[in-house]
Amino acid sequence: MPRLSTLYLLAYNSLQAIGWTFSLLAILINLLSTRSVAGTYASSGKLISLLQCTAVLEVIHGAIGIVPSGVLLTLMQWGGRVHFLLAVVDKVDEVQGSPSVFITLLAWSISEVIRYSHYAFNCIGSCPPWITYLRYTGFIVLYPLGIGPGEMWLMYQALPIIEKRNLYADAFSGLPFSYYDFLRVVIAIYPFLWLKLYLHLFKQRKAKLRKNHEKKRT
Repeated sequence: MPRLSTLYLLAYNSLQAIGWTFSLLAILINLLSTRSVAGTYASSGKLISLLQCTAVLEVIHGAIGIVPSGVLLTLMQWGGRVHFLLAVVDKVDEVQGSPSVFITLLAWSISEVIRYSHYAFNCIGSCPPWITYLRYTGFIVLYPLGIGPGEMWLMYQALPIIEKRNLYADAFSGLPFSYYDFLRVVIAIYPFLWLKLYLHLFKQRKAKLRKNHEKKRT
C-alpha cells in the first residue's frame, strides 16, 4: 500500500499538472482568438500566480525530506518567479501586454505541464519514457527562452516605470537604496543565478537519462 506521503505527492503533482495545462490552454486560446499576445496576462496571470505561490510547498517538501530535491535551488527558483509575477508584472500595468510576458508564461506553462506530469507518473511507479525524456530535455530550450527574452527583458522594460513611480517607496524607506536600485542588482545577477540552475539541470539530465537507458537495457 502506498505511503501517505506518496499519495499526497501524487495529489499535489497531479493538481499542479492540471492547473498548468489550463494555463497553457488559456494562453493558446487567447492567442488564437485575439491574434495577439497582449492579453496573455489577463487570460492566465491570476491562475499562474496562484499555482506559483502554492509551489512554496516544494521548498517545504525538500526541507522535511519527502522529496530528494535541494532546498536552496528550489527556493531560488520559486522566489525569482514569485517576485517576477507579483512584484513586477502585477504591479506595473504598462508591461502586462509585453511579448516578454507571453514568452515567459508560455515557457513556464509548457515546462511545468511536463515536469509535474513526470512527477505524478513517478508517484505511481510508471512513467512513460518519452515524458522522462521531455522532462530532462525540454528545459534546454524552454529555460533560456523564459529567462532571457522573457523575465530579464520584462524587468528591464519595467525599470523606467518603477523609477518614475518610485514603486514600493514605503517598504524601502528605511533602507539606503530603492526598489529600483534593488531590481537593477537583481537583473545584473540573474544570469549568474540562472546559470547555476541551468547547469544543475544538465547534471540531473545526464544522471536520469542514463539511469532510464540502463533500465530499458535490463
